[in-house]
Amino acid sequence: MSVLDLCAADGGCSFQAERLGAASVLATDSKLWGGWPGTSKAAFDFAREVLNSKVESKYLDVLDHSPETVGVFDLVLFIGVLYHMRHPLLALERVFSVTGEQAIIESHVDMLHYDRPAMAFYPGDELNGDASNWWGPNVAAVEAMLKVVGFQKVKLISLSPYKSLDRKLRVFRRGQRRIDWSGKKQGRAIWDAWR
Repeated sequence: MSVLDLCAADGGCSFQAERLGAASVLATDSKLWGGWPGTSKAAFDFAREVLNSKVESKYLDVLDHSPETVGVFDLVLFIGVLYHMRHPLLALERVFSVTGEQAIIESHVDMLHYDRPAMAFYPGDELNGDASNWWGPNVAAVEAMLKVVGFQKVKLISLSPYKSLDRKLRVFRRGQRRIDWSGKKQGRAIWDAWR
């Protein structure tokens, strides 16, 4: 299989795909490879050297992925990225465009108590004090978006609600405003999406 690890960060998934026998692996990133202050590609490069890896790398923003810029891959990994995207549907369109067979998507999820597709919007640093966290889609929203962009079969393979959310985030202070998180239903989820 050919594998694209989109937003690879330190390359853990890229190197694991290679170890498991992928024919080729391309790791891409921009924000965590120097696009944000205090970030660099040093950890990825160090691991690649120590592992004597043949994983290729390309500095590329999520929205710049296309068959012309990277090609098409049997498997695309989109792990821990969706909720950081200002334009999540557009990002999933880019993922679909470079997926030959299957994509694995992992994301923070919110609003788990809603059956209809819905997304929480975090305009500031409401989620974990990190202003790069923009969205909290629910499971139905991610599944609907994956189908809208073209994936024919979408399967939720894991949903892990945060167990200690009420205790940890009951009141989050942001300036003078107090946000009550006690009724929120959040967690992490993983999907398989097939063309």
